Amino acid sequence: MTTNNLFLCLAVIAFVGLPSTLWAQVKVEPDQQEVAAVVDRFMDAWNHHDAKAFAAVFAEDADFTNWRGTGASGRSKIEEFHAPMFATIFKNSHQHYSAIKTRFIRPDVAAVDVHWEMTGALDAQGNPRPDRLGLLNFVMAKNDGRWQILVMHNLDLTALPPSNSADSANK
Repeated sequence: MTTNNLFLCLAVIAFVGLPSTLWAQVKVEPDQQEVAAVVDRFMDAWNHHDAKAFAAVFAEDADFTNWRGTGASGRSKIEEFHAPMFATIFKNSHQHYSAIKTRFIRPDVAAVDVHWEMTGALDAQGNPRPDRLGLLNFVMAKNDGRWQILVMHNLDLTALPPSNSADSANK
């Protein structure tokens, strides 16, 4: 094969491969926006203390686990779990996120990490709790053209003891 033919073959391979790469990026962009929209609805429902709207972003058979390791399975149970808390300890809370990281496992399944901040929460006695920072981890799936949360785990980073560099090195 001459140098010109080799160059031509490489150019064709690069040209043919490029559109599929660009196509994949174009297809992912709307899904990233739709995943972010689910997170926005999640936060909006939280900030309106609306258990029904909160549960609506979950799949019918979803699993929810809070930072204490307790939770609920199924959309209706997730709603029941949150309703009393939205009426009491979270009635004045406000939550927002600072970052979303999405990894598409398949075109219709995504792992989503959401860094959150919360103000206005109360303890069981009705006293103000310190502001909180945490991490939500979702497994989301696209069903019937709509992204929903299948699994949620929540981590309250302010509930953890401060990290010690010596402890971190031993892990």
